[in-house]
Parts: sequence; structure tokens; C-alpha cells
Amino acid sequence: MAPPLLLLTDISVTLGAAPLLERATLSLGAGERVCLVGRNGSGKSTLLKIASGEIPFDSGTRFFQPGATMRYLPQEPDLSAFANVMAYVLAGLGPNDDEYRARYLLGELGLSGDEKPGHLSGGEARRAALARTLAPEPDLLLLDEPTNHLDLPAIEWLEGELKSLSCGLVLISHDRRFLENLSRAMVWLDRGQTKRLDRSFAHFEAWRDEVLEQEEQEFHKLGRKIAREEDWLRYGVTARRKRNVKRLAGLQSLRAERRNFTHKLGLAKLASLDAATSGKIVVDADGISKSFGEKRVVDNLTFRVLRGDRLGIVGPNGAGKSTLLKLILGQLAPDCGAVRLGSALDVVTLDQQRADLNPTASLADTLTGGTSDQVVVGGQARHVIGYMKDFLFKPEQARTPVGTLSGGERGRLLLALALTKPSNLLVLDEPTNDLDLETLDLLQEMLGDYPGTVVVVSHDRDFLDRVCTSVLMSEGRGRWVEYAGGYADMLAQRGAGVEAAKAEKTEKKPAPKPAQAPAAAARPKISFKEQHELKQLTGDIARMQTQMAGLEERLAAPDLYTKDPKQFAAATAALAELHARLEKAEERWLELEMLKDG
Repeated sequence: MAPPLLLLTDISVTLGAAPLLERATLSLGAGERVCLVGRNGSGKSTLLKIASGEIPFDSGTRFFQPGATMRYLPQEPDLSAFANVMAYVLAGLGPNDDEYRARYLLGELGLSGDEKPGHLSGGEARRAALARTLAPEPDLLLLDEPTNHLDLPAIEWLEGELKSLSCGLVLISHDRRFLENLSRAMVWLDRGQTKRLDRSFAHFEAWRDEVLEQEEQEFHKLGRKIAREEDWLRYGVTARRKRNVKRLAGLQSLRAERRNFTHKLGLAKLASLDAATSGKIVVDADGISKSFGEKRVVDNLTFRVLRGDRLGIVGPNGAGKSTLLKLILGQLAPDCGAVRLGSALDVVTLDQQRADLNPTASLADTLTGGTSDQVVVGGQARHVIGYMKDFLFKPEQARTPVGTLSGGERGRLLLALALTKPSNLLVLDEPTNDLDLETLDLLQEMLGDYPGTVVVVSHDRDFLDRVCTSVLMSEGRGRWVEYAGGYADMLAQRGAGVEAAKAEKTEKKPAPKPAQAPAAAARPKISFKEQHELKQLTGDIARMQTQMAGLEERLAAPDLYTKDPKQFAAATAALAELHARLEKAEERWLELEMLKDG
């Protein structure tokens, strides 16, 4: 049997007082594809840095086959020492490597090489780092979260490129579809130790759950054994001193084993706070367009989001997904057309840039606002430490500056902040970035149970398939098309994927008007009476929304109930009646609008 390219044996690392890695092991042979998975903060990146030779370790051994070549992709590549992207990529080549491949990869990844490091987005920096890592065609690739900040076309291209390589691969990722398509073996890093499964990711989660269940059973058996020995100690000690001393020592050993037993890590507790029910129509966009100079981002887009919908927004970087979100939320005015937001909306947004986080503030101050040690959740005060534990933060992290948290921990902190606020519309911009598999599962379950409406931008194909009821896809040049279902459904409806859709669009482009004219002529027209009703409904809905806002403002007065209970009751009843009338009016308005549009 050929020796492994890379072998880490009994690697131990201690950070502060707590061990991060305890006798961890990792081996990789030529052509093997191993995926390294584990919780955020479990030490995956540390183990990969040790494998690459970047950092030392406390104990254990590292073997790398002499004469073999290795390239390592860090989570946060640093390009600051280079004049441009091309210089950065070429600096990673060896004396016998082909410069043409470096230029080819940059082109495939959408970069020219002239870009300045200081002006790169997160996605562009990741593409440059991928080109530098893949260009030499090494014997071993170590990739730490390679899909972070990449759009869907780039992720799918990277999948194909990695499949075509014959080198050994160690991959850290939380992208389920990416792992399913690339993995041949799994290494699970859990509580400082590694466990290996020589099967693909498709079998991993069932195997992991079996291992955890078996551990808990062993712990319960240990508890019962200790109970029996303690019962003997109390009631069954005999005069045979030598035997008793030996059995007592065994009991002490069992107790030490129980003390040192490491239970499985808990799960984050994600629960959204429901606000009042929104109107039937949440977003109504009618013929909106938006351009920046000569670049058309949105072109004559019409769509509706109804209460309870889960809309996914999908497209390559630069397609205008963030612009579309701003148009939907009313933060940006369209050049033409109109966006109408529904009534009684309580919106909570999650920003992928993490702009709401102050890197110098502590974790506890970020959650509480720095005014106390309490977090108000659903109108009830909770101690910040208890709330932190719901999101898998340790009590000792309360005074940790936000800037020192890992990407996954910052993602969990943003979720913790967002979920303190009541909402009936969640707008999530790349919510899955850096989240581990278990937290992703819980986020998906929470969104599945959420009674409100969700609008989400994501490049995670598995997440889109599990969460979305429809997908709004960028087809290029400002054209957006809505497809029913998740990402896989969208691909099926488009035929053969992105390239086929582009070809189809090019073929049909010369004759759009003749195709549309007959359809316009064939539309059923609503009667004059219905047109008048539709116009009147628009005004009625606006008036009811204004009246509801006034009633809600009156009811928000803290002393209204104590000063005038009758007025409080009357305002509450009036608000409920208005809400019912508004919902009925919106349903009729939607019916007439659909009839008008044919």
C-alpha cells in the first residue's frame, strides 16, 4: 500500500485553559477527497493550518511526503502585499508551473488580473485566491470554505474543476450540495477529536446521529454501574480489606470517567417572534425598472409576494440582487413603475455585510445595547448569558469583542439580534454564510414554521430547495423571471441550466413583439363596473391603512388602558374590524388585478 501524502497523528492544541484539539488524526492518500466537517469553532481551520504547516501544534506528529506539492486556500486570503491580482496569482506558481493556466483560471473566474487588492469585494478576493491555489496543479489541495462569497455560477464551475482534478483534496465546507457532489470520505471533528467515515456526505448525518446516540447510551450505562458500586459501598463492605480497597479504587476510576465524559454539544435554539398578521398582499411590484448609468439592473419587472410566501432571489454577483431587495423594501425608488408594500408589516432584515456589528463592542453589549445585562425578547426580559447559550455561545464569551469572533459566530450573533424583534416579514441576505450544518438545519426548521413571509437571497442550493416556494432568477440584462419551487425546480423548468437559457433567450430576442401582441389581444377585459370598483378599492385600502396606523399609535400609548379602559377596548375592536375589512378588500383587489392582467 502506498504511503499517504499527508498524515497527522495525535495532534493536540490548547488555547488558553481549554483544549481545542485532543489527539486528532488526519490522513490523505493520492486522489482521495476528504471533507472535514464540524461545528463552528471546533478547530477545523486550525487543523487545516497545521496540515499545511502554517502553524505549530503542542504535541503529535505531522508527515508530508517528500517531493510532493501542496497548496492551501485560507478562509480570509490577504492580497495587500501585491500590486494587483495577477501579481498575487503568479507569486503562487512554482518554477515549473504554467503561467498560462493562471491566466486561464482568472478568466474563468471573471477576473482580468489588473484589479487592485484594495478595491476587491469578498467574492473577487476569493476568486483570486482560488486561481492562485489551483494554478500550480499540486498533489494535494487544502481548501477552507472555498465557496464563501461565491455566486452560484462560480460554485458550479468550481465543482466541475475540482471533479476534473486527480490530486488529493481536503475540503472544509458547510454547503451540503457541494459536499454531496465532491466527497468520498468524511472526517468529523467533534469535541477536539476526529472520527472518519469512508463514505460520502450523503451517509454522514445518519452515521453522526448513530455515534452520538451510542455515546449517550454508554454514559447512561456508566451511571448505572456507578450507582451499583455506590450501593455496595454503603451496604456491602465486608472485612476483606484487600478486595475492598481494589473495588473502591475502581469506583473512584468510574467517577473520574464520568466527570471527564464530554457530552455532545447542544443545539442552537432559534425561535422567531411573531408580530401581528400582515395584509394578504405583502409586496406588489408593477412594471419596475432601475438603471445605474447604462447598466440596466431591473427591466419592467412585475411580481407579487403574498402572505406566507418564501421567495428566493438568485443570480450571479453584480446581477442586482441587493438593489432588488432595496426596491422591495422601499429603500430605493424605481426609475419607473411602482412598489406597494402591504399593511401592518413588521420587517426584520439580516445583512450579509454584518454592517450592524461593532467589532470593538463585546458580545453581551451588542445583544443588550450596553445598557444592562438583560435582553428583551417578546416583551420579556432575559439575562444575556441565558440568551447567549440559546445560540451556542459560552458564558466566558460575554466580554469577547465581536471583531475576534469567527465568521460562523458572527452569523449566529446576527441571527440572535434579528430574532429578538417581532416580525411578519423576514428579509435575509445570505443568511447561511459561515453557519455550521446543525445551525443551518435549525434555521431551515424555524423558517418552515414561521407564519409570516420570507424574502431570501442565497447561493446555497440545498437551502433554497428546502426553504423557498418560488425563485426569482436573474436572466441577465435586467430581466428577472419567477419560477415555482426551489433551485432544483427552477433548473428543471429552465431546461438545461444557465447556458441553455442564454441560448434560448438569444434565439427568441429578434421577435419579442409579435409573440406578445396576440397574447395581449387575447386577454379577457374586465367590465367598466369592475374597473371602477378596482379604482375605488385602491383608495379604500389606502384610507384603511391610514386609519389602522392611527389606531395603532393610539393603542401604543402606555397609559391609555389605565386612564380610559373603555376607549382602549373601543380602539382595539375598531382595529380588529379594520383589519378584517382590509384583508377582504385586498383579496378582492388581487382578484380584479389578476382578471385585468389576463
